[in-house]
Amino acid sequence: MDYKTVVEDNIDVLVVGAGLGGTGAAFEARYWGPTKKIVIAEKANIMRSGAVAQGLYAINCYMGSRFGENNPEDHVRYARIDLMGMVREDLLFDMARHVDSAVHQFEEWGLPLMRNEKTGAYQREGRWQIMIHGESYKPIVAEAATKSADKVFNRICVTHLLMDESKANRVGGAVGFNVRTGDYHVFKSKAVIVGAGGASNIYKPRSVGEGAGRVWYAPWSSGSAYGLLIGAGAKMTQMENRIVLARFKDGYGPVGAYFLHLKTYTQNAYGEEYESKWFPALQEMVGKEYLDPEASHRTHRPIPTCLRNHALISEVNAGRGPIHMVTMEAFQDPHLEEIGWHNFLGMTVGQAVLWAATDVDPKYENPELTTSEPYVMGSHATGCGAWCSGPEDVSPEEYFWGYNRMTTVEGLFGAGDAVGGTPHAFSSGSFTEGRLAAKAACKYIDDGKAEGIVISDAQIQRRKEEIYKPMETYRVYRNAITAGTVNPHYINPRQGLDRLQKLMDEYVGGVTVNYMTNDKLLNIGLKKLKLLEEDWENGIAAEDIHELLRAWELKHRIMTSEAVIQHTLFREETRWPGYYYRGDHMKLDDENWHVLTVSRRDPETGEYTMEKAPLYHLIDDEE
Repeated sequence: MDYKTVVEDNIDVLVVGAGLGGTGAAFEARYWGPTKKIVIAEKANIMRSGAVAQGLYAINCYMGSRFGENNPEDHVRYARIDLMGMVREDLLFDMARHVDSAVHQFEEWGLPLMRNEKTGAYQREGRWQIMIHGESYKPIVAEAATKSADKVFNRICVTHLLMDESKANRVGGAVGFNVRTGDYHVFKSKAVIVGAGGASNIYKPRSVGEGAGRVWYAPWSSGSAYGLLIGAGAKMTQMENRIVLARFKDGYGPVGAYFLHLKTYTQNAYGEEYESKWFPALQEMVGKEYLDPEASHRTHRPIPTCLRNHALISEVNAGRGPIHMVTMEAFQDPHLEEIGWHNFLGMTVGQAVLWAATDVDPKYENPELTTSEPYVMGSHATGCGAWCSGPEDVSPEEYFWGYNRMTTVEGLFGAGDAVGGTPHAFSSGSFTEGRLAAKAACKYIDDGKAEGIVISDAQIQRRKEEIYKPMETYRVYRNAITAGTVNPHYINPRQGLDRLQKLMDEYVGGVTVNYMTNDKLLNIGLKKLKLLEEDWENGIAAEDIHELLRAWELKHRIMTSEAVIQHTLFREETRWPGYYYRGDHMKLDDENWHVLTVSRRDPETGEYTMEKAPLYHLIDDEE
C-alpha cells in the first residue's frame, strides 16, 4: 500500500490539536504574526473537536476583576490548596491575569453568557464559574481560529513530531495521516504548539459494553498531548497527578451546577451527612495546612477536591453506600428544576437520557453519585503535562528559559492539557494558554531561533514506514486469523487497549482496587506495560485506516501510562488521597516531597530519568 504523501512546507506556526488550547494559539498567532503562515492539524473536525465538542454549560475559569470579584492572586491560592500545594504558580498567575479578556472575546463572538439582572455581572455558578448557553461554544471559538489560520487540516492524526537534524533537541514539524483517506501528511514548521488532549481510557472505565464511550473526559482524548511530547524527549511534570471525579452514576453527569447553583448536597444511603466524620483521620493523614474544615467555613479556603473524594470512597467502603445527591428539595422549584435538566442537555445529554431510560426523576428520587476511573490531564483540576518555561516577569530562574510555554525542546510549545502544573484552567484558561504560547512562538521565530532547520527525506520516509507498519502487518498475517480476531502473529488495537486498561486498573490504582497501589504493584504494572509496548512495536495490526487510528491512539496511551507509572513510583507519599493511594506511603510527606516531579524519557533508549524540581510559592497566603 502506498498512500499519497502530502507535504505542507514553509509553515511558521503549526498548531497540533484544535480544542480550546489550539484555537487560542491559532487566533493569537495571527495577531503577532500577521504575515506568518499558520497551519492547524486536527484529528477530528475543528468545529466539534476537543473536550468542549458537545457543549458546556459554564466557563469554569473567570476572575471577574472588572466587577471587583476576584484577582489572579486569588485564583493561584485556590488552585494551590485544591492541588495540595503542587502547582506552578508562575504559569497559573500568568494565565489568570489574561483569562478574562478571552472570555470577553467569546461574548463578542456571539457566545451567550448569562447575566445577573440586578448587578449586570455574569451569572455566577460558583466563585470561579460563570454560566453560559454553551451548546455552540466550540463552533463559535473554532470560527475565529479558522479565520486566523492559513490552512486547517481536519481528520489528521498526528503521530510524531519531526526533529531538526542540524541542531539537537529542536523541533521541525510533525507527521501523521488522514483518518479518512489514509494519505500521509508532512508538516515542516519553524515552531510547533501542541494543544492536543490528555488521556481518557487508559484506565478501565466503570462503563462497559455499549456504554464504554460514555466516560467523563472525552473518549477520543488518547494522551496525544503527552505521547507526542514524550516521544520528542520533552521533560514532563506531575504525571502522577491523575484525577478521579465524583459524578452522577453511569452517565458521568457533572455535579458543579448542582452543588454551586442549585445548592444541593450529598448524603449516604441512610440519609446521613458523612463527610465530616472522615475529616479527623484524614487531617491526621495530610496535615491541618491542607484540611481545616473550620477555616473553610470562615474563609474562601476550600476543602481540596481529592479529600472530598476520599470521604465518599471511605463511606462506601464502610458499607453505607450508595451516596446520593439530594435533588428532591431543589427540584420542587420549577426554575431550578429547569436549570438542572438544561445543565445536562447543554453538555452531557447522555446523563439526561440515562435518567429517562432508567426511570429516575430527580424531582422524586435522589440520584446516585460515584467516583470515576482516573484520568490524566492538565487543564481541569489536575496538573499533568510538559515542564514548560514561564513568563519572564514572574518566573523564578529555574522556571524560565527564554520563551513562555516552551517545553524543554526548542521551538516546541504547549497549551491546555500539554502544559504541566497549571490546573483549573479549564476551557477559557486553555484558550488563554494557547494565546500565550502563540505570542511566544512568534517571538521565537522573529528572534531568529528557528533558522536553518533541516528535515531529511530519510526521516520523513522512516516515519512513513513506521506509521503504516500496522497495516502491513495485517496484510502479511491476516490469513492466520482464527476464531474471528485471534492471530498468533499480532494483536489488534482493541485487544491492546483491553490489556492496557486491565493492568492500569489493577496495578496503578484504578477502581477495582479502590485507587490503591504500592511499589510492588507499580513495578509489576511497569513490567506488563513493557511487554505490551513490545507487542505493539513488533505486532500491532490494523485492518483498515480506522484501526490504524486506534493503533496510534493506543501507542500514545501506552506512552502516557508509562509516564504515570514512573511518576507514581517516584513520589513516595500519598499526596492526593481520593485520587490514588500509595499503600506503602500512606501519609502526605511535605518534608521530603514538597517538590514537583520531573521526568524525561530518552527518545533513543526509552530509559526514564526522574528528578525533583523546586516548588516556589510566589503568592502569599493572605487574601
